[in-house]
Amino acid sequence: MTRWGTRWTTAAAAVVAAVAVHDLRQRRHAILRNFPVLGHFRFWLEAIGPELRQYIVTDNDQERPFNRDQRRWIYTSSKDLNNLSGFGSDNNLEMAEEYVIIRHVAFPAPAAPKEAPVPAAKVLGAAHGRPKAFRPASIVNISAMSFGSLSGPAVEALNRGALGAGCLQTTGEGGIAEHHRHGGELIWQIGTGYFGCRTTAGDFDLGRAVDQVASAPVRAIEIKLSQGAKAGLGGVVPAIKVTAEIAAIRGVPVGQDCLSPPRHRAFDDVDGLVDFVETLAAATGLPVGIKSAVGEQPFWDDLADRMLARGEGPDFVTVDGGEGGTGAAPFVFADHVSLPFRAAFPRVYRTFAERGLHEDLVFIGSGKLGLPDTALLAMGLGCDMVNVGREAMLSIGCIQAQRCHTGRCPTGVATQSPWLTGGLDPDLKSVRATAYLMALRSELARLAGVCGRAHPALVDLDCFELVDHGRRAVPAREVFGYEPGWGLPSPADQAALATIQEDVDVH
Repeated sequence: MTRWGTRWTTAAAAVVAAVAVHDLRQRRHAILRNFPVLGHFRFWLEAIGPELRQYIVTDNDQERPFNRDQRRWIYTSSKDLNNLSGFGSDNNLEMAEEYVIIRHVAFPAPAAPKEAPVPAAKVLGAAHGRPKAFRPASIVNISAMSFGSLSGPAVEALNRGALGAGCLQTTGEGGIAEHHRHGGELIWQIGTGYFGCRTTAGDFDLGRAVDQVASAPVRAIEIKLSQGAKAGLGGVVPAIKVTAEIAAIRGVPVGQDCLSPPRHRAFDDVDGLVDFVETLAAATGLPVGIKSAVGEQPFWDDLADRMLARGEGPDFVTVDGGEGGTGAAPFVFADHVSLPFRAAFPRVYRTFAERGLHEDLVFIGSGKLGLPDTALLAMGLGCDMVNVGREAMLSIGCIQAQRCHTGRCPTGVATQSPWLTGGLDPDLKSVRATAYLMALRSELARLAGVCGRAHPALVDLDCFELVDHGRRAVPAREVFGYEPGWGLPSPADQAALATIQEDVDVH
């Protein structure tokens, strides 16, 4: 090699070494910390992606489960950057399958500041007189994602993000970890494994449940019956992933497979479920609800009938669509078991509305509702709040690598690998989670104003049309078969909400 060749090689090596040192020391990008130097190629390819896609690969709206346009909106919102788009929509509006169109009015309602709070229209637990009933401060909250499925730093980043946004974080069925204890308020989820409140034999332990609630800022309890991505299937954490920390939180042996049964042992029918809800509520004073995917209809009919007859039961119902996310699920369960949200939620809401119970229940929607159009339609269908899961993961660095089930998530979000989780800085990522949650909430408020409504809870199906393959725009009320008034809070709740909104405007 010539003298100049040696100098160029030495200089190039020095540059690469300097870049590697910089990448390892910076904290903003987990990809660069975990994969120094090489990680820059990911950002470079992303930057020139639009130009490349004009000729090769895929269009902006072809990737799944979240296409490039959707991910770009979440990423830019989480970084508090410009989340607008130019030139116009590249979606085929005329040929879209049930493409959502929001009906704007000629004279929109005034827009609130981006930082303005957008509380729920209903008081959670008020209808059943729970001592610790409360009005959730945010209509957008974080969906159930367990420590174990997500890494400790990811759970911490989301908890801190929830604190910054003034919203709630649902723990997932894996119990309450130290990573949940960074200021964000919680909805504690109890699954079929009773992790954190179980006996050594795996049965439910009420005393431990009460202690668990007292140990953390728990505002409500959610009994998980099933989730959309793997309805009717119990989860498994392989023995190799059951670390001492996870074992202690879940109350299971270290280094053994951690199994979640497909059904509860504390009850086996609807009356038993209602009894379980009332037992938890009486022991803790908290609002108690259920989370479920939607399959058979008789369960919902029986539940509504028993609640009507007894005057007892869940304070809230979280409906999870079949398109919801999971760390791991068999292919057929993810694709073919349980109804998607747009089919599932109206069935559940209608069941309670026909019995006059819809104004007493708080309805929460989940399953790809972390974007403004899908979230607003969910509100129009009767959701009082929406929970976001994978979208929140994207906000803290997830790149949709779809390796959650392998334990090799490259950004450290969905893995227990010390090497990979070391790249995720909770301090920085929590700021992005806060920014995303606030951006979605603000966008919902702005869209409500476009519809002439002062709050997203006041948006009903009259504000939407759906475009089908025949290029017809069909009123959403006709598509879903809702009666007038369905999807809205009671007049009393609307009046209370108006007072709250006036206070916000004044301050």
